[in-house]
Amino acid sequence: MSELRSPGILFSMPKRNCLLFVCSLKSLILLVILSPELLLLGTSLQLQDNAYDGLLFAIHPRVSEDQNLIPKIMGMITEASSYLFNATKQRVYFGNVKILLPDTWKSHNYSQAKRESYEKANIIIADWYKKRRDDPYTLQYRGCGEEGQYIHFTPNFLLNDNLTAIYGSRGRVFVHEWAHLRWGVFDEYNNEKPFYMAGHNQVKVTRCSSDLTGIFVCEKNTCTQENCIIHNLFKDGCMFIHNNTQKATASIMYMQSLSSVVEFCNTSTHNQEAPNLHNQLCSLRSTWDVVMDSADFRKSLPLANAPALPPPPTFSLLQTRDRVICLVLDVSGKMAEADRLLRLHQAAEFYLLQVVETHTYVGIVSFSSKGLIRALPRQIKNHKDRKQLSSALPTTLIANAGANICSGLQMGLQVIESLHGNAYGSAIILATNGEDGNISNCLSTMINSGSTIHTIALGPSVAENLEQLPTLTGGLKFFASDSASSNGLIDAFGRISSGTGDIFRQPVLLVSTGEIVDIHQHISRTVIMDGGVGNDTVFLVTWQTSGPPDIVLQDPGGKKYFTADFTTNLELRSSYLQIPETAKTGYWTCLLNNTHSSRQALRMAVSSQASDDAVPPVTVTAHVNKAEVHFPQPVIIYADVKQGFYPVLEANVTAVIEPEMGEPVRLELFDDGAGADIIKNDGIYSRYFFSFTVNGRYSVKVHVYQESHSRRLSNSIPGSHAMYVPGYIVNGNIRMNAPKKSAGDGGIQGQKWGFNRTTSGGSFSVLDAPTGPHLDVFPPCRIINLEAIRKEEEIILSWTAPGDDFDQGQAASYEIRMSKSLQKLREDFRNAIWVNISKLTPQPAGSRETFVFTPALWTKELQQQLDGEAGEGDSIYLAIRALDEASLKGPVSNIVQAALFVPRNTSSVTAREFLILKGVLTAVGLIATLCLMLFVAHCTFSRKKKSRKKNNRTKLL
Repeated sequence: MSELRSPGILFSMPKRNCLLFVCSLKSLILLVILSPELLLLGTSLQLQDNAYDGLLFAIHPRVSEDQNLIPKIMGMITEASSYLFNATKQRVYFGNVKILLPDTWKSHNYSQAKRESYEKANIIIADWYKKRRDDPYTLQYRGCGEEGQYIHFTPNFLLNDNLTAIYGSRGRVFVHEWAHLRWGVFDEYNNEKPFYMAGHNQVKVTRCSSDLTGIFVCEKNTCTQENCIIHNLFKDGCMFIHNNTQKATASIMYMQSLSSVVEFCNTSTHNQEAPNLHNQLCSLRSTWDVVMDSADFRKSLPLANAPALPPPPTFSLLQTRDRVICLVLDVSGKMAEADRLLRLHQAAEFYLLQVVETHTYVGIVSFSSKGLIRALPRQIKNHKDRKQLSSALPTTLIANAGANICSGLQMGLQVIESLHGNAYGSAIILATNGEDGNISNCLSTMINSGSTIHTIALGPSVAENLEQLPTLTGGLKFFASDSASSNGLIDAFGRISSGTGDIFRQPVLLVSTGEIVDIHQHISRTVIMDGGVGNDTVFLVTWQTSGPPDIVLQDPGGKKYFTADFTTNLELRSSYLQIPETAKTGYWTCLLNNTHSSRQALRMAVSSQASDDAVPPVTVTAHVNKAEVHFPQPVIIYADVKQGFYPVLEANVTAVIEPEMGEPVRLELFDDGAGADIIKNDGIYSRYFFSFTVNGRYSVKVHVYQESHSRRLSNSIPGSHAMYVPGYIVNGNIRMNAPKKSAGDGGIQGQKWGFNRTTSGGSFSVLDAPTGPHLDVFPPCRIINLEAIRKEEEIILSWTAPGDDFDQGQAASYEIRMSKSLQKLREDFRNAIWVNISKLTPQPAGSRETFVFTPALWTKELQQQLDGEAGEGDSIYLAIRALDEASLKGPVSNIVQAALFVPRNTSSVTAREFLILKGVLTAVGLIATLCLMLFVAHCTFSRKKKSRKKNNRTKLL
């Protein structure tokens, strides 16, 4: 009988014949009830008693050591805590804050980091590539109300006090970014559409709240200060400058730098008309409404008898030390199935020879019914150390033995602790196919150990509660199917990095592929060695049966490498070739010919590291939005493609989703600002996936490819960011800040070669999927990029077509409705005025749709409907949704505004010019009248004076 101990209490585990899922659920509930602090150990940030504890800052290892950064961070958070406390009406503030210093900085008796790492940080401090930007921003690419990835500050932003004139105080900026990160709200300004038409053709500023005051000024030579309105639109170069002194108290998500702004826009102050990203993605809800709907505020009430200021934050300074890793590998009887042990050995050797970073300590443990130490921690200093460790990998299994996962994990902890006495900052890579239902026995031990556990599930029979280990210790989880052509194990090991964020010291997986090849047939693959990589390049070839294939590898210069040039291990059925020095840039071709007497699987993987210490290579990070889904919920697959921090645009990105049983599915991902992808051209490629053929685990793998001569980096900063304030009106005087710097490396980049990358996106689990045919339960996705443009007498609507099922297939029809009342259209779409769009047949998902209509040709009935609506001005509001063949309706789109009447320009004098001219003429007339009156008075006075003098002279005579 297995036991789980907690202070003073003894519990027996349920019998093994219970359902594994129910067992794991009960075990997890048990842990939460007994020791809720265990969950805090496994994760980082928690809201406890109105205070955020565990907020993690991390400084990039390539940031030069500067002790001034630490007090600047502390000062920012201290100010932010009070500002946040008041902005949330005494609900939340910052408690304990961790600052993780890199191992590249000198040690000053800082505390040792446990599970904290740069890649897990909530806030990162890092320089931009070429150090051209200081914009604080939040990487945010999920929907409204969804958490972002991280906040990014540059060292210069924290150290340069001159930037506070541009962005406002650092504490206020932090709260602006915190709202993006934690509560999933978006910016309330819009640099692309700074102005919009409202009411009776009035030009308004895209802002929240509308009570903020200022004046229009001209910044560029294309306009003059007196002529900023041309044909009722603002001319390029005109901008709105706010008064430095305001009365309005909102909004933090618009312009937190103003001293009067101390709260988020709420229902009464929110500007629903403003064409900003927040309105577009959050269905016109105010920022405060979204914040109040978050999990934080559903369980946190304002503090009773709250003081004016919250308790000050406390800070912990941490530093990473020697990295220690232990491979814990399953050698139980089931590892004989589908060559699992062989493929595990191949992948683990690839990890030791190529992936794990130099100076890392690595130990090895194998286990079946009990654990066995195969190698104590050995520091990797050179290739000899790598070979020595790989020779300790298990090659034989224990027949008829089951898998005791806890035994292997506990032995792994012993190996790690033999080095420094504790497991803080270490990692365990657990690879198993075991049906062990007793994982909960050692769950609390592993959580308290301080070690991060990454799991790799091999085959379909692994215990369902295996994923508790990475979930509660901050690790990654992977699934590798039994398909002979799958490279899932190599993909998983290739994804597990040090977590330091130093991509210059980490290998990049260029290609990972496999295929079943018939006898005397071959596969050929082209690998692009782009200019960003080339150091420590390794070509790995593995096969299914005895005897290697014929290998012909040709570099861009025409030099060929053959099978004899590779280092071959017949027992492990693997061959690898390490390219000496820096691999040549260009196209490498690899041909694998099956010389065996039957068809077999041939697999290939290529990895390389950065070739230039000053130019970051292109990297890809992939993941899914949910670890577990219940049918018919979809998952969203994301791939973040970037060079340094700059998004890479116009790449070809494909996800391969492989279930436990059955064929993999290929799905193209897009960065088009439609469907699952909420922001266009941010380097985040995404797509809905819902083709669940079976229940169980699914693995995700992403391939990225881009043609030569076409690499394009985004001109804009990814995610949401604090406004760059151009200037203020101070005591009636205009005070401008320095112009914003160019994005620098944006635009088309001259590249002689393209690139390709491969990465694992981890795994997710599916529950309740039907086993056979089922009714259509997937509606079209929401249209989020509806646009309306008035061109002469026509209104042009455009949007990206959704699919029959979310963003795939082809919808059956569209429903467009309009109203003069924004509120009515938002709250009662189905009863708004219907627009006849029956002649428009939806195109396939992802196509650009256009619909043009002319208000002048509207029917009398339609015009009467509009005239009967209560609304201000000469504008209408429109929204759209798609329907599929099963009459399932997608959500209502973002709402757009269109002008019904645009004044014609009947003369060369514009409306504003006419007003100016009228004012000038009026002034001239008034001055002339005044002058005439003064002249008449002067003449009258002169005549009287002369008459008096004449009388006086007469009297005198």
